[in-house]
Amino acid sequence: MPPANLLAALGSYNLLPAIIFLPTRRRCDEAASEAALSRRTLKDDRREARRDFMRTFVEENPEIRKHRHWDTIVRGGVASHHAGHLPAWKLVIEKMMSAGLLDAIFATATVAAGVDFPARTVVITVADRRSNRGWESLTASELQQMTGRAGRRGKDRVGFIVTAPGPHQNPQRIAELLNAKPDDLESQFRATYTALLNLLDAFKSFAQVRAIAERSFAYRNLLPRIHELERQRDENRLHIRERLQTDGLELSINSVLGLERLASARARLLEGTPHTRREMRQRWLNKVAQPGRVVAIGRSGRRLALVITRTHDGVTALREDGRFSSFPLARVGRVFAPTFSTRPERAEEAFDEIHDRGDQLALPQPKLRDAQSGEQDSIKLINDAIDSLTPPEIKDDDRERVVQLLWSLQSEAAEIEKANRQIESLRTEIWEPFQRCARVLDHFGYLDFGNEKVTERGKWLADLRVDRPLLIGEALQRNLFAPLDTTQAAALIAALAADEDRDYGELELDDSIVSLLVKFEEISFEVSTEEWKQGIEATPEINFSAAAAAAHWASGIDWKELVQETRAEEGDLVRLLSRTGEALLQIAGLRGTHAQAAELAGKTAEIILREPIR
Repeated sequence: MPPANLLAALGSYNLLPAIIFLPTRRRCDEAASEAALSRRTLKDDRREARRDFMRTFVEENPEIRKHRHWDTIVRGGVASHHAGHLPAWKLVIEKMMSAGLLDAIFATATVAAGVDFPARTVVITVADRRSNRGWESLTASELQQMTGRAGRRGKDRVGFIVTAPGPHQNPQRIAELLNAKPDDLESQFRATYTALLNLLDAFKSFAQVRAIAERSFAYRNLLPRIHELERQRDENRLHIRERLQTDGLELSINSVLGLERLASARARLLEGTPHTRREMRQRWLNKVAQPGRVVAIGRSGRRLALVITRTHDGVTALREDGRFSSFPLARVGRVFAPTFSTRPERAEEAFDEIHDRGDQLALPQPKLRDAQSGEQDSIKLINDAIDSLTPPEIKDDDRERVVQLLWSLQSEAAEIEKANRQIESLRTEIWEPFQRCARVLDHFGYLDFGNEKVTERGKWLADLRVDRPLLIGEALQRNLFAPLDTTQAAALIAALAADEDRDYGELELDDSIVSLLVKFEEISFEVSTEEWKQGIEATPEINFSAAAAAAHWASGIDWKELVQETRAEEGDLVRLLSRTGEALLQIAGLRGTHAQAAELAGKTAEIILREPIR
């Protein structure tokens, strides 16, 4: 539906002012321009009021003077509002809407969560939204945020929600979302380097940090399961304790649990003990018949083959006549100790050596009684430990009753041990991300893992409230900031502060900045490699186009020229440069430990945070 027709329809039913949600920034701007063009000839007593409002506002916010949508808002009484606009432009729209000077704004879904626009009507044009991952369906919470803007406090007794027709509209989906329960809240608490350093420095031990993590909202889904397991465990412990008291036996519950652990260990040993010579030999062949070793096929041992690859219960090997053959392990007679190259052209050397010294090189095959005797010794030790669980002071007449009681409680004991294992597994799931961060920090010297202590280096890193503190920390440690000027410093920090997939055009970069970023990529690769070893998602790649945009801004380029050269939306540039300036101010706070870098960062921040960056 054309925006002009939509506004005309809403006006005829006295449903203005309205917030009209559109899926993309571009469509918001186009819709506002189209609607304003059709409304130029309409009589509007508020037109002069809007003009005066804008003139007054621009005195304190000169960056919006001659904004490309100035005429749209003054003459048309409509505007677009999204993250691509300058903060000052969004602010003037919000103030004019609050003052009742606008009939409609065209906005993306994100505006619903952060701005309180007074509107009588909310118009939903599609059930989808555009994100960095492509098109996605609106969630129940997002739609309820949007529709919750309908109705002006103190002016309207009821707010209206209109679903506008269109080729991509889905009224049924919208109806389902309106009646759905709100989405679950998602905690933003994460295992980060700075969070771990600050928590450990404050609470002095991993146990305390772990306890805090377990109480966080982020792990609320695990806590009910942990509490249920603890309840079942405590019930079983209580049952065991009551049985022991009922029988009048002064036995500790640890005796019952100790029996369960010993009995379980004995069962595992018995499972692992070969019971026949064939079983023992199969296990041995599985272990020794590996690629690169020569084996004798059949009982005679005359036919040799070089193992090339292994399967679950067989091998593929190269015979002496040059043919490849696959056969089960059961056909292997002997296995020879040396490991040779598996390249076919080297096989003849291997066969010659085995023919010359075969008897000396053959691996001895284990005997069943030897394998069993070792296991039997261990089982005997466990049996002795089980016998020792009954106190020596118990009379022989009562000993059998005690033993029977201990064994009768093994079901409850097994449940207790099982619950303990599951609880520990769930708690490990909570703590493991922090432990991974701790090992990376330990590798780079910011934390002493063994002593559970933050190092002096880690204390200043904990004060850096930036997106990628470890990368900046390593750049500071390696004195990467020492030879830089303000332009280079701005480029370096912007490359980190920017979203990885955001494009800021193809501005030319000075060779010195390119060399700097290449050096920094080496640090990033080193950090990412260590993170990969510890199972942490690797650090995103640095953004060269953001570095170029920040470098030109730091060099003194005019704002309009920067917008034109980058072809980026003003709001995106403001976001990039604001984040860059904030990160620089964080580094500027490190005067006590990195005076030179702090001074450079402070000077660079002053340059970056000039108008219209606030």
